[in-house]
Amino acid sequence: MFSLLHRNDLVIPERSVKIMFGPKSHLTSRSDHLFMEDVDCFALAQQQGTPLYVTSESRLRENIRAYHRAFPHADKYFAVKANGNLTLLRIAAQEGMGADVFSAGELSVVRMAGIPRDMILYNGNSKSEKDHEMAILAGVRMSVDSREELEHLAKTAKRMGREAEILFRVNPDVSPKTHPKIATGLRSSKFGIPAEQVAQTYQRAMGLAGIKPVGLHCHIGSQILDTLPFAEAAGKMMDIAAAVVALGGKVHRIDLGGGLGIQYHPDLPAPTPDDLAAAVLPIFQDRCRDLGIAPRLILEPGRSIVADTTVMLTTVNVVKRAHVNFVAVDAGFNVLARPMLYDSYHHVVVASRIDAPAEETYTVVGPICETGDVLAKDRRLPALERGDVLAFLDAGAYGFSMASQYNGQPRPAEVLVSGDQAEVTRRAEDASALLAGQRILPRLMW
Repeated sequence: MFSLLHRNDLVIPERSVKIMFGPKSHLTSRSDHLFMEDVDCFALAQQQGTPLYVTSESRLRENIRAYHRAFPHADKYFAVKANGNLTLLRIAAQEGMGADVFSAGELSVVRMAGIPRDMILYNGNSKSEKDHEMAILAGVRMSVDSREELEHLAKTAKRMGREAEILFRVNPDVSPKTHPKIATGLRSSKFGIPAEQVAQTYQRAMGLAGIKPVGLHCHIGSQILDTLPFAEAAGKMMDIAAAVVALGGKVHRIDLGGGLGIQYHPDLPAPTPDDLAAAVLPIFQDRCRDLGIAPRLILEPGRSIVADTTVMLTTVNVVKRAHVNFVAVDAGFNVLARPMLYDSYHHVVVASRIDAPAEETYTVVGPICETGDVLAKDRRLPALERGDVLAFLDAGAYGFSMASQYNGQPRPAEVLVSGDQAEVTRRAEDASALLAGQRILPRLMW
């Protein structure tokens, strides 16, 4: 799985080094090329081919440590849906993170990465009996999403002669001020038990054989750039904890989820883990003291851990002057789906001519046979030509994890940069990957 690329082709002397992109200190300009740490991204693209995801190990570790500093007494469960790369999960495990998983597949990967079962939460609003069985056998906690799921899980645990340790997913009815498709704490959301029903459901669980309720869980959304919704959610969660305690329940864990946004646009700053801590810790600590309880606080950062660690490199195939100036590259929404799904913004730079002045306005499009295959609209960039390499910044969250093989496009490679080393953590697929699991029926061979 792992291979080391030739370093000499990717590194140039420390002349003409310029730190750029504000807080993204792992990205620099050197001799007119974009560098990640000490690796030339343009040379890497030429050697490895594009599209290509490239991640900074130092940035990943620093982002995790920022959460540890801000929340020294809380557990942090990485939201695996953001990025399921096995190497990155191994780094998260080394840095003391747990995992929030949403499927049996994600559970298998995080166990392989070495994340301890006591720091895994199996989440999801539509778990099958097979999901319940696997979680019970693996000995991981589950987040129960409804009263109906609770009853099904109890039957499964009893049949297996095991005990299922659970948290309850709460729908706190909090507006996170984000894109509607990634708002998960609204009353109309498919996730969680309505806040007013949680205490009674918790009490029901206390009397069920095979079930051990240990806490509460919520997640209000993703890419949230205001800490006030997190504070509101924390207050509502502590209100529910108080109701549970009044009914004789024990609350050992309170999971406030994730969702902290990052700075995708140069002009839209994002809160830091310290800002999040300032918003929620006083509420959590004061209410716990008032209730006489000492639950473990859990957070589920995903995007804010991994997004800005990674760039997606893509090569210009065609520059077409039409009603607008189109730049057609070799990556489409099959590689980076967020712009198509959410109209999301990713800052774009020219990795092969990073210091060149912006001269023209372009719309960057991919090779997919869909009008919606647009990665960036109306961007001021240097005059582009075939062979230039563009870098889409902040591509580490919901980038490769949402990639597909649509239009017969194999998925790209992933590379980890550490200092002057660039190592392949996932090989690029070839056409054989398109045939995996398929067969031609024997009766059609004649």
